[in-house]
This record gives sequence, C-alpha cells and structure tokens, in this order.
Amino acid sequence: RHPVASFFHLFFRVSAIVVYLLCELLTSSFIACMVTIILLLSCDFWAVKNVTGRLMVGLRWWNQVDDDGRSHWVFEARKVSAQGGKTSSEAESRIFWLGLITCPMIWVIFAFSALFSFKVKWLAVVVMGVVLQGANLYGYIRCKVGSRKNLTSMATNYLGKQFLRQ
Repeated sequence: RHPVASFFHLFFRVSAIVVYLLCELLTSSFIACMVTIILLLSCDFWAVKNVTGRLMVGLRWWNQVDDDGRSHWVFEARKVSAQGGKTSSEAESRIFWLGLITCPMIWVIFAFSALFSFKVKWLAVVVMGVVLQGANLYGYIRCKVGSRKNLTSMATNYLGKQFLRQ
C-alpha cells in the first residue's frame, strides 16, 4: 500500500551501511565519508520517525515540552478500525520491523569492530549510527508495547511463563 515509504524506510538505512563499508575504497577523505554517513543517518531518523512509522505500522512517538518546561515522551499507536481489520499490510509491517531491528544490530557490530581494531576516528560515526537508529528502535518498541511499566511487567510475565514451562 505504501511502496515509496517502504523503499525510503530501507534506502537511507542500507545506504549508510554501504557507504560506511565502501567509503575508504571510494575516497581518502574521512570528513566526506563522515558527513555523508551522518546525513544518511539523519535522513533515516527523520523519515522513520515522522513518515514510515506512521504509514507502515501506524505508530509514532515524540517529545513534548509543557509550559513548566518539563519534557514528556508521547507514544502512540493507531487504533484498530471499527470493522476489526488492520489498516497496514503484513508485508509492510515485516519490512518495517526487520529494517528497524536489523540495522541497529549491524551498527553495534561495527562499533565493536571499530573499537577492537583501534579505528577511533570511525568510532564517533558508528556511535551516531547506534544512537540514531537505536533511538528509533526504542521509541517504536515503546509504542508497540506501551509504557515502561507495561514493558517491565510484560518481560516479567514472559520470564515467569518460561520458568514454569521448564
């Protein structure tokens, strides 16, 4: 239903990873590579947070500052339609969650690789990848599961059920 959103959901994520992997082969300028990767990661963060999450799975999150200056995080899920049918397709949902979970894991692998190979200059770029894509992952998990209280109780219930099965 939303092929353009599905394309851009993966395009910026995969492009940042590909540029990170190939940039030393393409150019010797670290600054050009760093700027390109961070721009791709920023575009990905914005697109996922503001467009693809809403269109593909009906979830969104944002930060709201009240009049007192206190920050409140708002997590929202689209309500199910009156007919009980889903408003997003199963394929789009799979694409969304696969891209949302897989790419931050790849950036974490890159972080350990940069750390253990002593490529300290690349560590800053990789940390930006982990932070930006990890923030979207955390926000959308909170949207899907609910509040932090629900998240911990859900984890406790799951572990309790696993323990009882054993």
